Amino acid sequence: MKAEFLKKRLDKNRPMTTVTIRIPEDVIEDLKRVAPLLGFSGYQPLVRAYIGQGLRADIERLEGDTVSILIASLKRHGVSDEIIREALSEAATASNGSISLS
Repeated sequence: MKAEFLKKRLDKNRPMTTVTIRIPEDVIEDLKRVAPLLGFSGYQPLVRAYIGQGLRADIERLEGDTVSILIASLKRHGVSDEIIREALSEAATASNGSISLS
């Protein structure tokens, strides 16, 4: 499922929407200066990349927090560390597309 999600995210023809945001002029000038140095065609693709990076980091952190909360709950319910490790290992393998958890 993760691979399919990433494929959709990498599709260059994804639907776009216009957003208006106020950004200081000096920041825009810096973005315009830095964008070509980083291989971007302009400052707007660079802004989208920055937003995407931050969003992915937050999603990863928040989903990681959910896993930590789940592990703590399982431990409180008496599930052994060994069983939790095995389950995490299976989930990691499944998320890499190697096995199905059905």
